[in-house]
Amino acid sequence: MVLKVFFPSCCSSAESGILIGRWISEQSSAVILAVVHFPFIPVQVKQYLGEVQRVSNVSVSVLGSWSNSKQEKEESLSEFLEDLGTIFSHEPWIQISKEGDSKFWSCSVLQKHSDTPKEEEIILVYYDQRKVLLSHLHPALDTVTSAEHKADSASKLSAIFDTVAKSKVLFMVDRYDEGPIKLTHWQSDGVEASIIVELLKQVSVPACVLLTFLLSLISGICRSRVLKSWPLSFLWSKLSTCEQLGHRLQHLQVISSNKKAQNHTQLMRKANIFVSLMIDVALGMLLVSWLYRKNRIGHLADTLIPAADHVAEELQNLLQWLMGAPAGLKMNRALDQVLGRFFLYHIHLWISYIHLMSPFIEMILWYVGLSACLGLTVALCILSDIIALLTFHIYCFYVYGARLYCLKIYGLSSLWRLFRGKKWNVLRQRVDSCSYDLDQLFIGTLLFTILLFLLPTTALYYLVFTLLRLLVVVVQGLIHLLVDLIDSLPLYSVILRLCRSYRLAAGVKFRVLEQQDGKPLRLLMQINPLSYGNVVQTYRLPTYSCYPKDSWASLCKKLFLGELIYPWKHKGEKQD
Repeated sequence: MVLKVFFPSCCSSAESGILIGRWISEQSSAVILAVVHFPFIPVQVKQYLGEVQRVSNVSVSVLGSWSNSKQEKEESLSEFLEDLGTIFSHEPWIQISKEGDSKFWSCSVLQKHSDTPKEEEIILVYYDQRKVLLSHLHPALDTVTSAEHKADSASKLSAIFDTVAKSKVLFMVDRYDEGPIKLTHWQSDGVEASIIVELLKQVSVPACVLLTFLLSLISGICRSRVLKSWPLSFLWSKLSTCEQLGHRLQHLQVISSNKKAQNHTQLMRKANIFVSLMIDVALGMLLVSWLYRKNRIGHLADTLIPAADHVAEELQNLLQWLMGAPAGLKMNRALDQVLGRFFLYHIHLWISYIHLMSPFIEMILWYVGLSACLGLTVALCILSDIIALLTFHIYCFYVYGARLYCLKIYGLSSLWRLFRGKKWNVLRQRVDSCSYDLDQLFIGTLLFTILLFLLPTTALYYLVFTLLRLLVVVVQGLIHLLVDLIDSLPLYSVILRLCRSYRLAAGVKFRVLEQQDGKPLRLLMQINPLSYGNVVQTYRLPTYSCYPKDSWASLCKKLFLGELIYPWKHKGEKQD
């Protein structure tokens, strides 16, 4: 039978005493948590361990004795440690002794109540108690290994990790306390750091209370009936800036909540949101400092109007090309002239609107630049909305062309069913047989011919304006992709994986230290960190989306049938 003893490396230089830990009978393993130094009173040790067991729900007990023979004056210490087994009756009783500066330790197991004592093979496993306590063991994501093997290994490791994690109350007492019990564990030399952390926690409470009050006030204003009226509610749902502000408001409410995180996932989510907000605001402040240096706002305003004029001029040239014989195609001249003049008039209106707003452009940009103080993501969303407003005429051209093209496509499909003696049953949502008279067939043939010969002209306009619309959508999509990356990237988890990789554990590995006949095998347990890809996959933050999630097949079908892609107002959407 193999008996595994998990010994904390921080206790290797501890003074002689007794070993406190948990015995896991299913694995034949002993997890040592601390060493109680001499002198002590056994009754007080038992009372203390009973309180620890009641608070932590971990069956902590005295597992054996520890002897550090550096103290030359304690000649009969080994005999005294053997006699402690009668006071602290634990089966089996583990005796570990360190002989001077020797690398090899003596480890033996006493079976007091066994009639036939068995020869135990002992494996001494050293572990870093601080790393195991602060780490969180994640389930295995490897799909190659069998599920039963992964579950068995995970349960064995989690028993060891949970034992150390739940025994925090045991680490509140150390060898520097003036009480009757003196312990050696990982936090014996870190009392000052613990005090500083507790002081920071107490200072952050008033700040969180004030922030919670301000956020509740802002949330109440956002839920008011005035903002739920039709124009404001429509703008709030369509402008990505409003969506991003609402998303960040939810993040601030999560951070400032006085409700304690129930598990490791909630704690990491709060930390990731906090770091994401801080980095977002820092990048926004850098953008503000760059914009307001050397009058870059004025230069941007001076180049914006000529850029809009240049875009309008290029659109006019494109329409003039379409009104002729584009690429040598024979178009329907009457419909071509009507559509071209209709779109040219819209461009004329748009240029007039831009020049009317030109005196106020610099002032608008000046105030918009200040919004970057709320974060780089807010500034990027404002940029996306500005692009949407500046290209609104392109969106209108696309809607006009798509509606006209869609009308002809559905008209041709309906008339094609008429030739085959079919019709669309609206009530049953299916195609049924139908008999038509001669007049209906004649009118249907006439309409089908007219729509078929007008379709190339309409399709060409629809194709051109759809490509322009897709170009705008791609630019806005790249901006929103960057915003989603900043919002969803778990920066705290990535930084933690980079600087403190043991905090995110995927498993453990064992390294052989020494092996000698007659001595226990000595292993070093090291933590395998979670890979960066699994860190992002596990702790990725949820994001919002301004556009519906369409597949490539659905998108191509909409483009072919003339249905609107990423419209400002969706079909079936109702306003109050």
